[in-house]
Amino acid sequence: MKHPLTHNYRLLGFYALFWATISVINIILQVLWYNVPLVYSLLDSGTNYVLYPLLGSSIWYSIRYNSPEEVSVGRLVIFHLIAASILCAIWVYISYAIYQPFIRDNNTYLKDGLPSKIFAGYVMYAIYLVFFYAVNYYQSLKEKIKKESEYKALIREAELQALKSQINPHFLFNSLNSISSLTVSNPEKAQEMVINLSTFMRYSLMHNEKEMVSFSRELENIKLYLSIEKVRFGKKLNAEFEIDTHCMEAEIPNMILQPLYENAIKYGVYETTDQVTIKTICNCEGNFLKIIIVNDYDASTIKRRGEGIGLRNIRKRMEIIYNSPDLMKVTDNKTNFEVQLIIPQKQAVS
Repeated sequence: MKHPLTHNYRLLGFYALFWATISVINIILQVLWYNVPLVYSLLDSGTNYVLYPLLGSSIWYSIRYNSPEEVSVGRLVIFHLIAASILCAIWVYISYAIYQPFIRDNNTYLKDGLPSKIFAGYVMYAIYLVFFYAVNYYQSLKEKIKKESEYKALIREAELQALKSQINPHFLFNSLNSISSLTVSNPEKAQEMVINLSTFMRYSLMHNEKEMVSFSRELENIKLYLSIEKVRFGKKLNAEFEIDTHCMEAEIPNMILQPLYENAIKYGVYETTDQVTIKTICNCEGNFLKIIIVNDYDASTIKRRGEGIGLRNIRKRMEIIYNSPDLMKVTDNKTNFEVQLIIPQKQAVS
């Protein structure tokens, strides 16, 4: 930790101004009120309020490397008594060396003023000790808060990376199996699917580079994902989009929507022989982007047990990013399943 006076010019300015003010007030009172000769007053103020503050700044190092948490109280008291005695001896010696050329009857003046000078030295040391302990505590607290903030940021980033990385591996396996089948029956379609899968996976791995993306970019990726899944399910999977064009430039966390469509396919399309429609509705409401995803499902073939891992991950991500737990709403209407996301924007989307 750096010395607060040498590395904080604002504090150093206040420090110098404080002692300069005390020195001027002392001179005025001594000369005008107590009729002390100006030379004596200048010497007294110079040694007390200029010399001691210069020497006293070194007390910082005596408390910097002798923390109460690391050293016993008895040892700390002994250490500061010795340090105070050494500092007082140096201060008194230099002060009287300065007095010598200017005071005629210096022996009497020095002897009479010695006890009060030594006492003042110890008192000043105690004041500096309290001051620097307070500064040290404040700086330590600031560093602790800063480190905790950095630590929380790292944890937050790690949580987001973990949540965003949980793409269902079955999707990849099923896609590769579909590609394998298409290589024989429809090579051109297989080639197209390989390109689409490659593009989708490349996008999914971009989350380390950029946390937020435009809604249009995320929507493009979702359509790519659905086109890959449509190869597996054919006419069973039907996707409809009602998108307000003003929302296309809104920003959303990337890969936040894919688990919703994956969930809709898993519980809607996969579990029935009928066609299932996944409908996406998006509109802008002031500083919020509202996204609703609705999918049909056959209630007789599914026993729902609350939110799955994918939905819980999205809820957690939204809470981490926006510091609000109420941005995701899930509704089971018995014949269809609806997920609503409210995504805050920095400014109104128009």
